[in-house]
Amino acid sequence: MLQGRDASGKDGTIRKVFSAVNPQSCSVSSFKVPTELERRHDFLWRVHQVVPPAGMIGIFNRSHYEDILVPRVRELVPKKVWSARYEQINEFERMLAANGVVILKFMLHISRDEQKARLTERITDATKNWKFRAGDLEDRKLWGAFTKAYRGILANTSTEWAPWYVVPADDKDVRDLLVSRTIADALEALDLEYPKADPAILGMQIE
Repeated sequence: MLQGRDASGKDGTIRKVFSAVNPQSCSVSSFKVPTELERRHDFLWRVHQVVPPAGMIGIFNRSHYEDILVPRVRELVPKKVWSARYEQINEFERMLAANGVVILKFMLHISRDEQKARLTERITDATKNWKFRAGDLEDRKLWGAFTKAYRGILANTSTEWAPWYVVPADDKDVRDLLVSRTIADALEALDLEYPKADPAILGMQIE
C-alpha cells in the first residue's frame, strides 16, 4: 500500500520499483472518490474486491485509509464514524494476514517545500500538466489537518501483522531504494520456491 500527500511520488514509486516485475503476477489498484455503487456498501467492500489472490502481488495506489483521511479532514462524517474505522481496518488486515496475505504499508513523507516544487513543475511542464488538479491546492491549504489525520492513522493502525513504514520521499532515489529493500526482505523471508512439476510430465520424451 502506498499512501502519501499529493506529489509524494506514489505513481513514480510504482513505476520505478515494479518495472522489472512480470505483469502477469502483479496488479495495480487505485482508490479515488467512491462511486455510487461503492457508497452503497461498507467502506471496505471495494477494497476486498481487489485483494490479490495467492501468488500475486497487489499494489494499492492509495487505499482504504482514504476513508479515514478525507472524511476526517473534510468533516464528511462524525468523529465516531471515522475513528471507529481504525479498529475495523485493523481487524480486516488481521483477517487477510491470517489467510496468508503479506501486507506492507508505506507512508511516503514529503515536505511542504518539496510538494510546492513538484506541484509547480506540474503546472509549468507541458508533459506533466495532466497530473495537476485544482483539488491539490485545496488539500495543500489543509496541510495541518492532513498532518494530524496521518499521525492518527500511523499511531492507531501500525500492527504486527500490517506495519507502517514511513519513507522520506523528498529524494526519489532514497524513496525507491527503501521501498524496494523492504519488499525484497519480505519476499526473501517467505522462502519461495518454484511450483513442483507433475512427475509424469518430467518423464515425458519430446520427439
